This record gives sequence, structure tokens and C-alpha cells, in this order.
Amino acid sequence: MQVLLADEYGFCFGVERAVEMVEDAIAAGDTVRSLGPLIHNEQEMDRLSTEGVATISEPVQIGRGETAVIRAHGVTPDVQRELEDKASKVVDATCPFVTRVQKLAARAAAEDRHVVVVGSPDHPEMIGVKGYAPNHAFVIRDETEVSGLPRLRRPLVVSQTTIKAKTFFDTAEAVRSHTDDEVQVVNTICSATRDRQDAARALAGMVDAFYIIGGRHSSNSVKLLAVCKEQCKKSFLIETEDEIDAADLVGVERVGVTAGASTPDWLIQKIVAHLRSLSPKEAPPLKP
Repeated sequence: MQVLLADEYGFCFGVERAVEMVEDAIAAGDTVRSLGPLIHNEQEMDRLSTEGVATISEPVQIGRGETAVIRAHGVTPDVQRELEDKASKVVDATCPFVTRVQKLAARAAAEDRHVVVVGSPDHPEMIGVKGYAPNHAFVIRDETEVSGLPRLRRPLVVSQTTIKAKTFFDTAEAVRSHTDDEVQVVNTICSATRDRQDAARALAGMVDAFYIIGGRHSSNSVKLLAVCKEQCKKSFLIETEDEIDAADLVGVERVGVTAGASTPDWLIQKIVAHLRSLSPKEAPPLKP
């Protein structure tokens, strides 16, 4: 059985940067507290916890003498100020791609314009972005929700950094029909997200089964699964090698593998090695 890796997979720039910033703080002897999971990967968070990184859920849980970390998804300005008031030091590990969306939203709000952000309203990145334009921003999932918006005033349309490109552009087109004003559309989908989706889509049409390694709470990993299923129906989102069912590999000659932007390389290599150790003849027969 041949195991093929997508051309682009695993840690993106923003996640790698966040992990490196935390490891630098650990090396400096800091007591590190991350506001929410640093990244959406339970296995990497477990590794960091063994190095002394603790996760808190509210700024009030940080204390003097401790270092607060703003995770890659970013936070609202109010939360950042609260962390700065309570912690001895704040490490801002917000992904630069997310920072760009925050700044665009803040600028549009300052100009008294509406901001339409295409993404999941309950995603931490979206909560943070809305905080930069609290009275001007609307977070919607896709074009079906545009009709529920008020009449828009010179709207700016941006996106969560990890959504599918088609969802963003379809929604932007729907926004154009919902206002008489000029619409500014800025594609803020992370280039790493686009690259991973394109690479996964290309490989999915060449394999019999596909594994996406990533957390189930990771937006970009879930989107990768959807992209792969378009070309390969036998596509699975897994977090560890224990979730691989050998029965799914009966008759499979080629397996594709990709990984979400929060998946560390050590975990990817571990799962790839496990797949390569499997043989179709070892798999149990299909149930009647």
C-alpha cells in the first residue's frame, strides 16, 4: 500500500510562530498561561503542558509574576487590555493574517462603514475580530444568511482566515445585491489555508482513501475533510493513529495524507509510519 503526502500540510506560519513564541517564554523561565488553547490540537497542547504551559479560560485567572499568551486566533481589544493589566508580561501570538482582518475591521468601523465577516460566529478568531468593530460588524456563515442582514452601509467584506474560498466569494456576491452602496471585498483567507486545500484536492483525486490529521475543533482541518470528500468519498478526519480502522483499507492501493495547520510534524510522521506499517492483507474482511 502506497502512502502519499500532499504537497502542503501541517503547521502554518502563524501556528509555528505561536508555538515558538511560547517555547521562547518557557526557555526564559516564564510561568506561561495561554488564554484558551494556544492552537486547536490536543496532542500538541498535551506536549506543551508537560513543559509547564497551562491553559486558562478567563483573564481574571492570570496573576502577577505570570506571562499571559494571546493565542494565534487573537482576542478582542478589551480582553487584551485586561491581560495587560493583570499579567507581568503579555506575549501576543496572534497570527499576522488574523491581525490583518482585525485592522481592516477597525478601520472600516472608524469610517462608519459596515463590516461583513464570513465565518463561524462562535469561532474565537471571529469573536476577536468583531471586538474591533463591535457596533458595525456582522459575522455570517455563508450567502444564505445575507438576506437577514440590515441594509448595509458601504460594506467591507472580509473572511475568517480558514474558510473555503467558494463560500467567501459566493457570500461576497450576495452582499453586492444587498446594498446600493459600493462594496469593498478583501480576500483575507490565509494563503496557507488555500495552499493546503488546493494540494489536498489535487491528491484526493489520485488515491483510494484519504486521512486528514487534525483536531475536530480545528476549522481548517474540518474544511480539509470537506475538500477531500469532494474527490475521495473514503476520507477520514483523525487525531491519532488509533483511529485508523484497518477495515477501511481493504482493497486500497494508495492512501493520501494531509494535516491541518495546527498539526505538529512529529504527530504527522508518527501516523504516516503507522499507515506504512499496515498491509491490506492484515486488514479483516469486509462484513457482509
